[in-house]
Amino acid sequence: MTTNNLVLSGTITRSRRFKSPAGIAHSVIMLEHKSQRYEADMLRNVYVQIQVILSGPRFESVAEDLKAGVDVQVQGFMTLQQGRNGQNRLVIHAENVELKT
Repeated sequence: MTTNNLVLSGTITRSRRFKSPAGIAHSVIMLEHKSQRYEADMLRNVYVQIQVILSGPRFESVAEDLKAGVDVQVQGFMTLQQGRNGQNRLVIHAENVELKT
């Protein structure tokens, strides 16, 4: 199987920008999503907090706008990333981002 595509909207709760040693610009945001969805004919509250990584020059034009409190929709793929504590976590690598106003 090769399908790995996710679209998620939410509010940025944290953000940071940096350049890799190779000079590639990265923005890392924490995205908080809250919604309600039906499951088994019952309304369910949904809450997700997930890290989103935006890499490369195509995101440099919006990087300054990616601040806490901003609503966005991201589209990308999910992967495991190992944290400094050695634990794995799911992250989204963005392929597209839209600012929602």
